[in-house]
Amino acid sequence: MTDPTQRFSNRVEDYIKYRPGYPSDVIETLRDECGLVADSVVADVGSGTGILTEMFLRNGNQVYGAEPNREMREAAERLLKAYPRFRSVTARAEETTLDNASVDFVTAGQAFHWFDREKAKEEFARILKPGGWVALIWNERVTTTTPFLIAYEQLLKDYSTDYEQVDHRRIDADVIRVFFGSDDFRLKQFENIQVFDYEGLKGRLLSSSYAPQAGHPNYEPMLAELQKIFQAHQRKGFVDFEYVTLMYYGQFD
Repeated sequence: MTDPTQRFSNRVEDYIKYRPGYPSDVIETLRDECGLVADSVVADVGSGTGILTEMFLRNGNQVYGAEPNREMREAAERLLKAYPRFRSVTARAEETTLDNASVDFVTAGQAFHWFDREKAKEEFARILKPGGWVALIWNERVTTTTPFLIAYEQLLKDYSTDYEQVDHRRIDADVIRVFFGSDDFRLKQFENIQVFDYEGLKGRLLSSSYAPQAGHPNYEPMLAELQKIFQAHQRKGFVDFEYVTLMYYGQFD
């Protein structure tokens, strides 16, 4: 596999426009169950263009957005420049460069499956204050509830470059259990949805790291199939892209 930190370099604009946000339940759960307050310091690791980062900034938190990919990081710096409590950090999950015991929360949105888990755990434990929390969050695309979603999943299997190798659904409760070192972690699930016209659906597809890009032999056939799928399943010019937002959260022993 190519360096995962570079997989999104050519997809930043589509990522900004078409990737889903996270439900407000994420902040509310961390506030109610983990003591998140406006004064909490957050390290958002693998922060990308800042989708999750911005939720914490809106909550009043100081947030370190640690992102190794230059294009993604610069997009976040541009999009979040109005937030004085945002700190952009050029760093990987395994070496954040943050101080020992300096943050109350470590979060990772749509990113943990790219990390070296053992090294990331050591690093998270180093930068967390005593009693700090880790929250690992994904928008997991639903694949079987509608004919459209079934057809879209098949399209990925037929045309993508390495979809099944990098799919974050390889991360399951057993992986999370090993990461936290015990069964003492929690899982919350929230509904999430995007509604797309064809251009939005196309952009959402091309924001994925496994979607072939222009010049690849699968690119034009993939878009032709996407157009067929959209026309077959659209209602009044739109299709529903359903997700379950998963949040695993806990503390290290």
